[in-house]
Amino acid sequence: MGMVADKIEARLRAALAPAALSITDDSESHRGHAGHDGSGESHFTVKLTSAAFAGQSRVARQRLVYAALGDLMAPGGVHALVIKASAPGEAV
Repeated sequence: MGMVADKIEARLRAALAPAALSITDDSESHRGHAGHDGSGESHFTVKLTSAAFAGQSRVARQRLVYAALGDLMAPGGVHALVIKASAPGEAV
């Protein structure tokens, strides 16, 4: 993983204490698309399971992830993020 992926992992672990966390850098498959500047680490898929998501709607879960990532999601940072968030016992 690269520096951005490492930062994503650290922030999600600190904020949401996930029981399971998977981060995939999808940047290469978006070469030539908007937001891909050739440097990589612009498009990611995050799959995580956290007790913080229990009883939360899909939108509320996404807001928790975005809040944890903060400035990484600002313009010039991560361009696209697929979030697959679940609570323990739910399918991801």
